Amino acid sequence: MHLNFQMTDDILIASAVGELDHHSAGTVRTEIDETMDAFQCRHLIFDFEKVTFMDSSGIGVVLGRYNKVTKKGGRVFLASCSEFVEKILYMAGIFSIVDKQKNVEDAICLLNGQKQMEMEVSASGE
Repeated sequence: MHLNFQMTDDILIASAVGELDHHSAGTVRTEIDETMDAFQCRHLIFDFEKVTFMDSSGIGVVLGRYNKVTKKGGRVFLASCSEFVEKILYMAGIFSIVDKQKNVEDAICLLNGQKQMEMEVSASGE
């Protein structure tokens, strides 16, 4: 498993390549947490376009990051899931708490729209 990171505003995009299983989960968890802490990001997007396999340890990685991000008032998105990975996440019930988007760009648009609405509400004094 290999991770590539990209930051845009306060959004960390973690693009995973390979298998997210019990062999790689610990490393993935540590790398994401350290990167989130270093850059003080609020939101997290998992880009699973190149994830070829996932087991329950991978689901644990997603849930753990969800808990960490929501404590900061942020949101987590899963983007570009293959049919196999999407089926695993669906069976685990992940999509009842974590948003799924077709791709990373759609997730960013949703987050940016949310930020715009928060700014407008703040500016109106409500």
